Amino acid sequence: MARRTKAEAEATREALLDAAEEVFFEKGVAHASLEQVACQAGVTRGALYWHFRNKADLFRAMLDRVRMPFEELVAASGADIANPLDAIRQGCQQGVQRLEQPRHRRVHAILLHRCEFFSDIDPQSMQEEMARDCLDALHDYFTTARQLTLLRDDISPELATRLLQSTLSGLYHDWLRDTAAFSLLERSTELVDAQLYLLTRPPRFKLTAANHRGDSPVSPSHGAPADAAAPAACAHPGSPPPVPSGTPPAPPGT
Repeated sequence: MARRTKAEAEATREALLDAAEEVFFEKGVAHASLEQVACQAGVTRGALYWHFRNKADLFRAMLDRVRMPFEELVAASGADIANPLDAIRQGCQQGVQRLEQPRHRRVHAILLHRCEFFSDIDPQSMQEEMARDCLDALHDYFTTARQLTLLRDDISPELATRLLQSTLSGLYHDWLRDTAAFSLLERSTELVDAQLYLLTRPPRFKLTAANHRGDSPVSPSHGAPADAAAPAACAHPGSPPPVPSGTPPAPPGT
């Protein structure tokens, strides 16, 4: 019986969080009431207050469901963590794939466009808090890249981190305005590849035929001739291979 009660309580909590997403998205956080959330979830206000102290507590719990620590994204992508540039690239791809999911898209839209500062909810500080997890991890990877002499001499790990974060943040804001306008995954992959190419030091490599066709960029191993990447490109059509150490993919059309 205890297990059933615990399971039922968890199911109620999840139902309340699902309801909060719907109500906050429709009405805005400031104009939504906890009574409306409870009604949407099909429970009493008492049940809601058993799980959450107030609206801010509910709102934070809703955000926690879509948090994406960058280290977890890298681990989920299967990237080689010894290769900092590959870890960055694949971690970004993994994060974007999650951001395209309905729950992540809806919650971030609430935070960015349907949440005003009031009471003990400060959307700006919450955005900064969520971004900080990613920024710290990106900085660590770019620092490792600097230690391996992969970054350009005139680019610091701090600058590289800010450039990539600003690019992805601006892209996501654009996409949220009209999610049908372009593929977030395709556009972000193109931009991340270009950023990594521009941030790293020579030697760079020649473009392959796949680049000219507009396919995913292909990068040979460090020091290998450009055509060494052809078998990998043929073996995985339409899917970009990992970025070898020291040679991030060239941006399409370069």
